[in-house]
Amino acid sequence: MVIKIALLVIFFASMVWIGVYAKKKVTNVDRFVLGGRAVGPWMTAFSYGTSYFSAVVFVGYAGQFGYKYGIATTWIGIGNAILGSLLAWVVLGRRTRVMTNRLGASTMPEYFGKRYDSKALRIAASGIAFVFMIPYTASVYNGLSKLFEMAFDIPYWVCVIVMAALTGVYVILGGYMATTISDFVQGIIMLFGIVAVIGAVLNTQGGFLHAVGQMAEIELTEGAGAGQPGVLTSFFGPDLPNLLGVVILTSLGTWGLPQMVHKFYAIKDEKSVQTGTIISTVFALVVSGGCYFLGGFGRLFDAPALHNADGSIVYDAIIPQMLSRLPDVLIGVVIVLVLSASMSTLSSLVLTSSSTLTLDLIKGNIVKQMDEKKQLLCMRIFLVFFIVLSVVLALNPPTFIAQLMGISWGALAGAFLAPFLYGLYAKRITKSAVWASFACGVGITVSNMFLKFIESPINAGAFAMIAGLVVVPVVSLFTPKPDRAKVEEIFECFEEEVKVKKKIALPKE
Repeated sequence: MVIKIALLVIFFASMVWIGVYAKKKVTNVDRFVLGGRAVGPWMTAFSYGTSYFSAVVFVGYAGQFGYKYGIATTWIGIGNAILGSLLAWVVLGRRTRVMTNRLGASTMPEYFGKRYDSKALRIAASGIAFVFMIPYTASVYNGLSKLFEMAFDIPYWVCVIVMAALTGVYVILGGYMATTISDFVQGIIMLFGIVAVIGAVLNTQGGFLHAVGQMAEIELTEGAGAGQPGVLTSFFGPDLPNLLGVVILTSLGTWGLPQMVHKFYAIKDEKSVQTGTIISTVFALVVSGGCYFLGGFGRLFDAPALHNADGSIVYDAIIPQMLSRLPDVLIGVVIVLVLSASMSTLSSLVLTSSSTLTLDLIKGNIVKQMDEKKQLLCMRIFLVFFIVLSVVLALNPPTFIAQLMGISWGALAGAFLAPFLYGLYAKRITKSAVWASFACGVGITVSNMFLKFIESPINAGAFAMIAGLVVVPVVSLFTPKPDRAKVEEIFECFEEEVKVKKKIALPKE
């Protein structure tokens, strides 16, 4: 217990120091929200990765889907690395940085408002972002609390309040720069921690080969793959369609999440984009691939504590059960690992939400004139408000971690992904198409919560994203074209000539 507490004290002290240090650099709104658009590749890539993966992945998703799909769950981590990181950086990175800088946009709602010349779109987007980030934040608290209860035997509400208070301190003090510095430190912990934990957990089962052999002997008695020997160690697992739904939601979803795309707004230069792409992909492959690979062995740790009275599985308890047999030092490492992942995600969520409400809803609408001092104060007040609100929800979570995250990701990415992506490349996209995407993403997710026409919230979220990608171009074909002159003026930013070194681009001979 002394070792575990000592590791936590060192971690907490480091985060507070980072907040105090970063506060000196926060001199205006641009620095508080975007770090002055001068953040390098390592910090941007680690910030992207640590915001991507939290306790939701490590405890909720890895436990639930590892139990359902076996070792094939590793495909989710591979999908996160290729589709959620590599392709996201390649397709969105450079163009997001160039266009948002040209538009002077600091948030995703502001991008919608200026790209599509609609104040109403900006306000609607800020409302959607605020409402649906709350369940995601609650899922982060919920996941972390399971590990704290296992390691320290302290009440859930204490875990939630301590984590919320600590995150609030360093984000309120240092804004975006504090989150990126802390994300870099937390990312290093996550990389080394996940490797150590995988090795230790598999060692408790006699090593990798012996563990795989044990998994191959398990025969499912119901559902997809029932009666098929070795299905939990097969290449695509027992239920490929639902596995693909998880891959789509957790990978493609990052393309439309405000707190993820926000990282591209702040990146420094071309070299940072190129280097960050590689770093982010490797990070995702190790951390996400490692989490899901570990979760794939969850059935080897089955115990009565994992079952409710009716026989159903408590998915959120699977990973804590796997880790409970580890030495105290490694449990301490795991706690710091998951705490790092969760706090980085939480800090991105609260910063994005508070800046969106202040810059897109309050400024110019409710308060007509706001100088930078008032904007900074307003954002910090909303940071506190958002943290308190998410704590209230986290203390009485309505469902499993994975379902909470599925609802949030489905609504946000379903509404925002298509108009954001198409807006970077296509000049013909209309305001009506953006409204249709907002209605489609939120409508599918919310209606499915009550009507259950798609059994899994995960698959509903994936369907909402794909629907948006179809709806936006179709609606654009049948609605009035945008003002050609304004659109051409926006897209001129991609035609501006810049001088670069030959190691970046070969000259024409």
